[in-house]
Amino acid sequence: MGRVISQVTAIASMNIRSIPQRLWMSLSTVVAIALVVAVLLAFLAMGNGFRQAQSSAGAEDIAIMLRDGAQTEINSAVTREQADLIEEAPGIARENGRPLVSAELYVIVDGTSRANGLRANLPLRGLALGGVALRHDVRIAEGRLFQTGTNEIVVGRSVTREFAGFDLGKTMRLGQSVWTVVGVFEDGGTVRESELWGDVGVVQSVFKRANFFQTIRARLQSPRSLPALKAYVDADPRLKFAVQSETEYFSEQAKQSSNLIQKLGWPLAIIMAIGALAGALNTMYSSVASRGTEIATLRAIGFGRIPTFAGTLAEALTLAVIGGGVGIIAATLLFQGYSASTLSANFTQVVFTFKVTPALCVSALVLALIVGLIGGIFPAFRAARQPIVGMLGDQ
Repeated sequence: MGRVISQVTAIASMNIRSIPQRLWMSLSTVVAIALVVAVLLAFLAMGNGFRQAQSSAGAEDIAIMLRDGAQTEINSAVTREQADLIEEAPGIARENGRPLVSAELYVIVDGTSRANGLRANLPLRGLALGGVALRHDVRIAEGRLFQTGTNEIVVGRSVTREFAGFDLGKTMRLGQSVWTVVGVFEDGGTVRESELWGDVGVVQSVFKRANFFQTIRARLQSPRSLPALKAYVDADPRLKFAVQSETEYFSEQAKQSSNLIQKLGWPLAIIMAIGALAGALNTMYSSVASRGTEIATLRAIGFGRIPTFAGTLAEALTLAVIGGGVGIIAATLLFQGYSASTLSANFTQVVFTFKVTPALCVSALVLALIVGLIGGIFPAFRAARQPIVGMLGDQ
């Protein structure tokens, strides 16, 4: 066994050192694999960033209630009577005797992308000041909160970054009224930063949604209070709601959207990998052909077929690792922290940043190694199976 290992090491070392002799052909394989890895990693980083922007917004001690059957806020409907009934539910936290419940309206308004000037759907959320307090990590980074009963809004940091006209102090027409941006809030880059917030009563009036809401949020006494709230809702026929924690709601939203992104990324990467595989096969067959005498000589002096096979395969895997490494570096430099926006399940834009993680890099590198393995295994068989006399005679 020790002799086989030493022979494998010797042949692999010799093959890898000879790669510069086939520079251009080897380089084409490296570039092709690098492109595959970079494209795959870009899609994975996009899906990861989008998922984190949504899932990190949720809290276990905040319950969210939508009309039964509604998958998103935009499709939900809640009446004032129903919101009042929820205020009496068990498990709801109270402050100074008042239930910490927020009935909210969610409408779509127009925005303009800074990048390309195209129109985009943005979410305007109507809520009371108490509803702002239910968002644990939100802080006002510039300006102040809106005042009740006024046409003032606060906007998420991501909105100001990606869309024109929403900087502090700006005015714009939303619906049938003119609004003024009085504050910019931050929430750690979550999906909330893609929203505009205004007083719920004013939003209802401007958009003609009197006494109508779409979502109810409530702070629970503890996450363990959620079953009691669900039982209360299920027992009252007037409350046809689906009740879940914010964590569950945002995780489900994130899963659906990020899965779609990844379902687009993997097929594209695999198609490109097939092209890279053709290049890898061509490179390795040419390598075996150019080293025919060298391989025959090694076989003649006692090197076995297994070391010959393994040494040739090691060359292909080395090219794959180099290509994978180049692709990972390129994708990280180009996309890490890159800001983009896409449509959410609510048909509004969600701003997020690409997030390249070590786990995603490993997945991309595995694909590169698969390309190298398949691209090297057949030429390696040829190198190991060719007759010694034939190879020496051809030279």
